[in-house]
Amino acid sequence: MNGLTSIDGIRVGHAARRNSLTGCTVILCEGGAVGGLDIRGSATGSTEWQVLAADHVTDRVHAICLAGGSAFGLEAASGVRSYLARKGVGYPTAAGVVPLVPGAILYDLALAKRGVYPDRDLGEAAAKAATSEPVAEGNAGAGTGASVGKLFGMSRAMKSGTGSASVGLEGAYEGVKVAALAVVNAFGDVLDPETGKILAGARTAAGARTFAGTAASLRRGAQRRTVPLGQNTTLSVVATNARLNKVQAAKLAQMANAGFARAVSPSWTIYDGDVTFALSVGKAECDLVALGAAAADVLAQAIARAVRTAAPAGGLPGLGEASR
Repeated sequence: MNGLTSIDGIRVGHAARRNSLTGCTVILCEGGAVGGLDIRGSATGSTEWQVLAADHVTDRVHAICLAGGSAFGLEAASGVRSYLARKGVGYPTAAGVVPLVPGAILYDLALAKRGVYPDRDLGEAAAKAATSEPVAEGNAGAGTGASVGKLFGMSRAMKSGTGSASVGLEGAYEGVKVAALAVVNAFGDVLDPETGKILAGARTAAGARTFAGTAASLRRGAQRRTVPLGQNTTLSVVATNARLNKVQAAKLAQMANAGFARAVSPSWTIYDGDVTFALSVGKAECDLVALGAAAADVLAQAIARAVRTAAPAGGLPGLGEASR
């Protein structure tokens, strides 16, 4: 399936400054989507998250903006708002529509060119590029400068990127779909969710092809000397064509994070700003627990694809053969 764009009403666009190793990914839902949120990390950078709260007056959002550049990258969401406003998409007010665009950022400054960040222009470019075609993965959009496995510093880390996956439910829920997109910039390692083996992460030495095992190294007393607090983050979006309200969407995001724990080790550290968004854009009927179980599976797959498709860049090895 097409990844996140398997869900009708969802389009995904990437824009990047490839020579500077930073970028932006926009998830457009111009018809409006009921949104939810689950925050598990301790170093999040965000904009307009309150519109996803169950007690907020608005009932829908119109896009999600994910960007590199640390806090500087929050500016990219303004470009998405400008793009949508020109199209007449947004929350209706007496003075015109106001597009609601929650956003989150990751810290890619360890690889990105100093002083070059995602901005309004890049956010607008990503929105303009949004398509319902299969999601571009690897060194794409917000994943352009992403990396994983940083316990021993960047010299022993690996390249990561953007991944996406989707699944269709069966039986009584035939026609219901759940999909995920993940931009993986984790402190820890990324695991194969089927086998538990490390796919990408901290290596035993610079230039080595063997893994140190971040969780095991920490248990043995390895010290984090070279990676300051708050310089890692995995950003995820799960979406479904099932009908949900805001409370249910937040629960979907929460349940999806069971898949996060299968694919990232260790998960949700004090060094990471992990956040998962959930979007409902359809009218299909489905049990919420069934949706959550599927969301966990598909998010784990998306995280694994983010490293499997990431090409070498910035001096870091990657599992992918070419940028996408």
